Amino acid sequence: MSTSRSFPPGFVWGTAAAAYQIEGAVAEGGRAPSIWDTFSHTAGKIDGGDNGDIACDHFHRWPTDLDLIAELGIAAYRFSVSWSRVMPDGRTVNAEGVEFYDRLVDGLLERGIQPLMTLYHWDLPQALEDEGGWLNRDIADRFTDYALTMGKVVGDRTPAVTTLNEPWCSAYLGYATGEHAPGLTDPSKSYPVAHHLNLAHGRAVTALRGVMPAETEFSVTLNLHQLEPASLSEADAEATRHADAVANRIFLDPMLRGRYPDELIDGTSHLTDWSFVHDGDEAEIAAPIDFLGVNYYAPARISADGEYLWPGTYRAFGAPIPGPKTIMNWPIRPSGLTDLLVRVHEEYGVPMMVTENGCAAPDLVGADGIVHDDDRIAYLDGHLHAVLDAMDSGADVRGYYVWTFMDNFEWAWGYAKRFGIVHVDYDTLVRTPKDSARWYQSVVANNALPSR
Repeated sequence: MSTSRSFPPGFVWGTAAAAYQIEGAVAEGGRAPSIWDTFSHTAGKIDGGDNGDIACDHFHRWPTDLDLIAELGIAAYRFSVSWSRVMPDGRTVNAEGVEFYDRLVDGLLERGIQPLMTLYHWDLPQALEDEGGWLNRDIADRFTDYALTMGKVVGDRTPAVTTLNEPWCSAYLGYATGEHAPGLTDPSKSYPVAHHLNLAHGRAVTALRGVMPAETEFSVTLNLHQLEPASLSEADAEATRHADAVANRIFLDPMLRGRYPDELIDGTSHLTDWSFVHDGDEAEIAAPIDFLGVNYYAPARISADGEYLWPGTYRAFGAPIPGPKTIMNWPIRPSGLTDLLVRVHEEYGVPMMVTENGCAAPDLVGADGIVHDDDRIAYLDGHLHAVLDAMDSGADVRGYYVWTFMDNFEWAWGYAKRFGIVHVDYDTLVRTPKDSARWYQSVVANNALPSR
């Protein structure tokens, strides 16, 4: 049996959630619809016909939710702000919405929990979508105005800010496959959307540095894809390089190197018109950040041909990966997280936080009223060992946020898939920590993983 493994002093232990997934109260406090309100109320878009109208009712129950985070000893909480609650029309500040997050930040600090504020977790105000949304270049300025609003209100008490969560999902699932809001299915639109997201990130970071304390840390969270070719063939290797440019480097390179990958702009991609990139854009996008948020769940295998198109590409297809999988049918491979963190460290040299990692599990409530989720504990244990392996290889990883704090509205899967370490009874909205929550509580308290 191996001995326990410790994390360095100061390692940040957190959990995470997103506004539309937990808040509910979609028509209260001056909030107006977001694209996810519209999308979830469109027939056939969400499993089970679910929506986020009530979700976990966090809008009304946030004090006791924060009490539970504190009880579990979790030191940091990554929350997102609902743009349509703060600016219902995407432009005009709604005092009630701002006050909600003002109270939330104060509530976190009163309980000794460090807030990490995410400004955009996919819930664009529908009013801005009606003007073209992320396809409209003006959106970068609208986002910057929104970011400044939040920065001026809570900036003195919020030590870290993330601009965007997983812009890949917004660009490709929202515009190429239609699986996410706003539900478009034109892969060519993914590129200008990705660019406008990048531009919004860079402008917001620059603007926020002018109004927030000098010690504030700024970041962006990317769901980077750990990719591998399906075979040793040159065709599969080339397809994997292309998928990497589309999925990862379209964000990493302009943000951290100040320019887009050559492959995407030299005519070798299926989109040859990059006129939406204006002179000076790449320099704006490359506003310095203090750490990179990395979300990881599973690796992907790429083939030059296959059964389904890799979103936003024209010659890379997903191929099956053998071995254990979660109930999402996502491969379980902790070593993929190690490889990803080491790759980012070696190629970009940026400090990192794992801002999402977790799994959906069957989560049956036992006769004792508790969810004994050993499969989730095994998943988290394996991936935290993978983080330590990456750190042993030199990667600068400074924290870990388990996804997610409590079961919630899981986007296109509705309420059928549960990722939380806290169980939510959707009839009564009662919260009950699962075994994984108690396991994580012990890991946090000891700053170490238990012996295997």
